[in-house]
Amino acid sequence: MVGVERQPAVRWRRSSYSLKGNSECAEVARFPGGAVGVRDSKRGDGPVLRFPRPAWTAFLATVTG
Repeated sequence: MVGVERQPAVRWRRSSYSLKGNSECAEVARFPGGAVGVRDSKRGDGPVLRFPRPAWTAFLATVTG
């Protein structure tokens, strides 16, 4: 199940494909326990989508083909 929650204290990363200075990116973080969080880089204090690790792995397999 996908949940929306406020950001916990974790290290957020942007894609290496993002242009420097571009604030319109998604950021990803790994939570304790293995879940993965995604947030809008423009809204660092905004909501976070949290995905179970198997769901995130399946998503990456789909988009990277």
